Amino acid sequence: MKEENFRILVVDDEQSFALLISRILKDEGYRVESSPAPSDALARIDEACPDLVISDLRMPGMNGIDFMASVRAKHPETDFIMVTAFASVETAVSAMKLGAADYITKPLRDPDELREVVRKAFENQKLVAENRALRDEIGGGLPPLPLIFAGMEKVREEIEAVAPLDTTIMLYGETGTGKSLIAKVIHQLSGKKGFLVTINCAAIPENLLESELFGYEKGAFTGANRTKKGKFEFADEGTIFLDEIAETSPPLQAKLLRVLQEKSFERLGGLETIRTDARIVAATNRDLKQLVSERRFREDLYYRINVFPVHIPPLRERQESIPELAENLGRKFSLKVGKRIDGISPQSVGRLKSYHWPGNIRELENVIEKAIILSRDGTLSIPELRESSEEPLSGDMKQIEKKAIENALRITGGNRKAAADVLGISLRSLQYKIKDYGITI
Repeated sequence: MKEENFRILVVDDEQSFALLISRILKDEGYRVESSPAPSDALARIDEACPDLVISDLRMPGMNGIDFMASVRAKHPETDFIMVTAFASVETAVSAMKLGAADYITKPLRDPDELREVVRKAFENQKLVAENRALRDEIGGGLPPLPLIFAGMEKVREEIEAVAPLDTTIMLYGETGTGKSLIAKVIHQLSGKKGFLVTINCAAIPENLLESELFGYEKGAFTGANRTKKGKFEFADEGTIFLDEIAETSPPLQAKLLRVLQEKSFERLGGLETIRTDARIVAATNRDLKQLVSERRFREDLYYRINVFPVHIPPLRERQESIPELAENLGRKFSLKVGKRIDGISPQSVGRLKSYHWPGNIRELENVIEKAIILSRDGTLSIPELRESSEEPLSGDMKQIEKKAIENALRITGGNRKAAADVLGISLRSLQYKIKDYGITI
């Protein structure tokens, strides 16, 4: 939250005082409105929707405490700062016991007093927003399970069976099939008290990944000016999701093996052994067994993380679920861009179902969002995505992934950064795969 998004409503029948308060706070960058009476403020409270109300305690028609109760009945998260005369400080303290965040005195002798109490309210609102976002991140904001697992009933059965246990789970699936979303479902269904902590092993430079996972002590290396906790510490009593685990180096794989075996590790530069009760969920879009045979992934780690493998089918293998997914994404992105969408044309549904979706769900999201942006009549119209007669993908996972990368590069005219965005992977990961598969486009 930024200051210019923080809404303040000043309610005071003394107009000169309300004007003074408003001017001081507007100069600080806040959005400020004023109202001369509680009745007027209540009439427009839904429209104003303030984050903070600065209200006089004594006003004609309704006192500040009753006014606060009326506002809180409709907007319980609105903070209040009470304004009181010096002789009525005890009343202001009573208001704080009833839920007011703070109070200021009238007349205002020091503008910094006002700035400080508002700053504290602003910081508190930011903290509330961040905590709400964190709750959403760890599962509160997930779509309904039938939608997440549309066309994947077997996968849902497997996830619901294993999620409440402490078993290590290995998610296999092409890029963009929703592995990170399913990791959130696993954490939500696990009942664990801790957080879900996610780390993309391909998105972080190799020399930094170890410190991100295990943390470091002050002085462990140049630039380590303070001790920092790693992801495994933050995930204690929760879940750690190791996305693209196949991209880890052999030395780091050895350290991951130890965490799986012993549930303990040391920070970089540290001697203290730290225990973690984090449940491990890993994911890859590669064939780990093939990498083991090529000596590019540790066999002992493979057997440790492959305890409960779950294979997530690509979108092209669940075509019947595509219209439902597209409609849900349409509702989601219509709110985002501020357009009303009434449906998808039948011709567009056919195009969505006939396309092979090399980028899977992520690519479908991009197509739907673009269609909404370009829509003029409230109906989603999807342009021709691909000739329906084109040969479908075939072969093992490695060949499928290679074909998907080649298609993405063709679509983007060889622009690797754009292709990485289409596929939903990091540029570093894409460059690695291009080299690994010998792609020359």
